[in-house]
Amino acid sequence: MPDLGRIGGVTGWQRAAALAAARRIAMSSHLYPEIGARLLAATPTCHFLDYVERVDKIVQEPLRIESGFALVPERSGNGRSWDRKAVACHRA
Repeated sequence: MPDLGRIGGVTGWQRAAALAAARRIAMSSHLYPEIGARLLAATPTCHFLDYVERVDKIVQEPLRIESGFALVPERSGNGRSWDRKAVACHRA
């Protein structure tokens, strides 16, 4: 269950996914569900998405979950677009 922020980002994830695939080890995400859903979609031994609604209130289009599955958006990049007005309301 690699943490994208601690494993070296997307490159670190890809390295871990290759190791997991070579050893047939299931791989799940930890935090960052918007990005994790995209990475798991490209991970041969994907297991489950660690989904926490931390940023749903401050992004333009939160990750959609239907029937227990994350719907990976077709937007480019990491899929996250901030709602600037919502972010401004939650700034400390």
